[in-house]
Amino acid sequence: MRVTNAPASRKRRKRMLKLAKGFRLKRSKLYRYASDAVDHGLQYAYRDRRTKKRTFRALWQIRINAAARAAGLTYSRFMEGLKAAQVGLDRKALSDLAATDNSAFGELVKVAQEALKSKAAAKATA
Repeated sequence: MRVTNAPASRKRRKRMLKLAKGFRLKRSKLYRYASDAVDHGLQYAYRDRRTKKRTFRALWQIRINAAARAAGLTYSRFMEGLKAAQVGLDRKALSDLAATDNSAFGELVKVAQEALKSKAAAKATA
């Protein structure tokens, strides 16, 4: 008698078709096409979990740059000033402040400018 491993292979196929739910046409109905579609989708998901981090960091930098330039400072000088002032806010928080709370972001710009001035004065005396 030939052994088919039917329960396990049926379970595997059902799991694959369940993952393909929402796909269109035979990609959600037939195992062969569903398997290819799900594998491809999982590859995209893996790749884009990393891409998402890059994309959001770029968005945060754009927002911070726009707000900093409106206050008369470039992004790089603003970040240099915050680092010199030992401000521990990350780009996500800074971006949120830039988009929602102009007065708080303005205070951070002042802190960064003061730190840049003191850094320049210390460099001039050294």
